[in-house]
Order: sequence, then C-alpha cells, then structure tokens
Amino acid sequence: MFAQLFGKYLTEKSLIKEETYQEIIEKQKSVRVKLGTIAVAEGLLTEEQTEEINNLQKQLDKRFGDIAIDKGWLTNDQMEMLLSKQGNAYLQFVQLMTELTGLTASDADQLVKAFQKDSGYTDSELAALKADDIDQLIPLFIISTKPHVREIAALLARNLTRFISSDYYIEKAHHVKEFSYTHFTCQELSGDDNVFLGIAASKDDKSFLKVAASFAREEMNSVGASAYDAVGEFINVTNGLFASDLSNKKINLDMEPPVSFKEQTAKGDFYALPVYLEGHRMDVLISVNEEFVPGEKPEEIAVLGNTASAVEKTDSLGKVLVVDDSRMSRSILRAILEKAGYSVSREAANGEEAVEAFKECGPDLVTLDITMPKMDGLEALKQILAIDGSARVIMITAAGQQDKLIGALKAGAKRFISKPFNEAEILKNVQDVLSGRE
Repeated sequence: MFAQLFGKYLTEKSLIKEETYQEIIEKQKSVRVKLGTIAVAEGLLTEEQTEEINNLQKQLDKRFGDIAIDKGWLTNDQMEMLLSKQGNAYLQFVQLMTELTGLTASDADQLVKAFQKDSGYTDSELAALKADDIDQLIPLFIISTKPHVREIAALLARNLTRFISSDYYIEKAHHVKEFSYTHFTCQELSGDDNVFLGIAASKDDKSFLKVAASFAREEMNSVGASAYDAVGEFINVTNGLFASDLSNKKINLDMEPPVSFKEQTAKGDFYALPVYLEGHRMDVLISVNEEFVPGEKPEEIAVLGNTASAVEKTDSLGKVLVVDDSRMSRSILRAILEKAGYSVSREAANGEEAVEAFKECGPDLVTLDITMPKMDGLEALKQILAIDGSARVIMITAAGQQDKLIGALKAGAKRFISKPFNEAEILKNVQDVLSGRE
C-alpha cells in the first residue's frame, strides 16, 4: 500500500507524472516474486508442500511463512532469508522511480520524508506502511473502540491481496449514519454478536466489477446478478474466516446468505472505509450494530441456473446434484466435476429446490451448501435422508460454520468441502464417497 499512497502523493504534488506512476506500479507487479517460488528454487520446500500451503492460505487467515513454520517445514531464519530475497515493496518502488525519473536515491529519501511530514505519519507508522503490514496499518485508517471493526477490515484487506489484487490503498474511514450507493452486496453474521460486512459502489462500478471478475475468474462488463453473486461469495469467504477466528475465542456467529441492493441507502451506525482498487473507488461498509439496515428491497439474484445437463452422460463416473445459492459456485463445481467425467444432472439454488430435485433425478451424490435462503443445507440434508437414508451427501462450507457442519456430519453427511474451492480436494472427496471410502 506504500507504493499507492506515496505514488498518489507524488502525482498530486506534480513531482512525477501520472503515466510514470502507472508504469512503476505495473513493473512492480513483476518484480515481486512469490515466496513459494523462491523456497522451491532454494530447495527448502517441494512443489507439493508449496501447493499445500497455498491451499491452506485460502482456508485460513494466515501468511505463507506462518503456515510453513507451523508445519515445521521452514525455520524463522529461513523465512527471513526468503523475505529478503523476495524484495521490499518500498525499496522496489524507490528503485523503479529513480530508474524512470532520473531522481537520485537521496532525492527519493527527501521525498519520503516530505510525504511522512505532510501525511502526519509517525516513524513507526511509516515503517508499517513500508512493510505493508495490514494489522498495523488498519488502526491508522479506522478510529474505533467498537469490537471487531478493525479485525474484519484487516481480514478483508488481506483477502483483497490474496484473491483480487495488491494494487490498492485505503483512506480514513468515516463513522456514518447513512450511505447512498448504486450497488451494494453484504452479509450478516448474527449470534453472540452482530456484524455486517459489505462492499458498495457509490459512483464508479469498476472496483466492484474487478472484485467480481477476479473472484469468479471471468470477465464482467456490467453489474448484474453474476457480479452481485461473485462479490457475495468473496464476502462470504472473508466472513467465514472471521467467524472461525471468533469461534476459537468462544464467540459464535451464524452466517446469513449474502444479499445485494441497487440504488438505495444504508442506514444505522456503521463505518465506510474507502478503498481504491487499481485506481477506482469502492467502499467497505462495516457495522457491529444489529439495527443496521442495508437497504429496503434486495435484488433477486439466487435464480436457478441450468436445471439439467444438455446431454445426460450414460458413461459418467456418477450423477451429481449440485446445490448452492451462488451461481458462481455452482458453475465452478459443475466445470470441475464434468471435466473429471462426472455428470451434473441437476442444479438447485436453495434447500427447497434441492429436496424436489433429489426426488426427481435420484442422483448418486449431492453437493449441498450449508448457508442458503428459504431452507438451509442442514434442513435440506435431513429431508433428503428422510427420502433415502442411503443418500450420499457432501456439505459445502465456508470457514466459520463449524456448529452447522458438525450437525450435518452427525445427521448423516459423508464429507465436507471448504470454500474457496480446491479442485484436488473436491475430486478426492467425491471419489472417496462414491467408492464407499467414507
């Protein structure tokens, strides 16, 4: 984030040209090397170990190095060596700036000091900014004594880096009572506490679409049901990690399905955190007040997708019913399963549709999301097993749904698959369940 904030300062002061700043940012993307790549090159990790860590990063709110050290695959000294080889974002920016502008290292140092003074950063705050340390940076931008606000903001920022782009920066959050938007997708966590987390576009849709397109892994040119759905799944994954962390502290939260709104106003007691993603603004809205109202009329986005395969495969490895309120998740699961030789004969978008589809198509296997509207996955599982006690069901879960997941396994589910999806994990669990290795 240092590069974006410092670069913005330099362009606003006309110290470098906008096109020079954009060139630095673009080149910096190719300069930063992944830790796993360096570790494999140095012979410290195998490719299999690196892949396992990358998969765990998607499921846990932990850094690459922390996971490697926890597993005993790297020492602290080895991790420091890898970080030194990876390069420092601050030094990368300064180096590229001097190469492209003719400024000397001494000039760059004076500009950084001016940036620090004009921005009001202390030495420790500037050090955190240079290191891109999210946990230390978030308190600079969100002044709040309320529980969870900073923690969930930091987690969302880390997930932006993991899943979307590292080219973003944030500005000071505002404590607000109303916020008008063109598009807004959010999710509520209720239970021991109440938390709302959402992403809003108030003027520029490009950041909203960037989150949607990156998470869905497909191009999107306008905000519609698919974009709402993908942003909702990104928020769902973030909230799942957050709820898992709180459950370890004996704070239990239940996750409601994501909802989306268009051209309305959020009201209540909440924070609006401006995020500039690749130069375009979106706002992260966070509320820890149960009286928060995200909007009056939600958009209808949980529309049933393809209800049956165009051609029923007679030689498939098994017939699967895919159930998820997210069209994006259904599409990803369908693609993975059909590529591996399975036949997705039906899809359903909620528990009620799942029960009816199960009666009609008699699948060999059901993949069943836990959090859905109308009827959740746990109730749908019970009704499916009441129809056929030998039904083979794999639950789909975001982190943070441990209580419901345990309930589903006790009720008769065979396995569970975590979001975001990992192809190898999906296929192993499907193959094990269909072959009776439960």
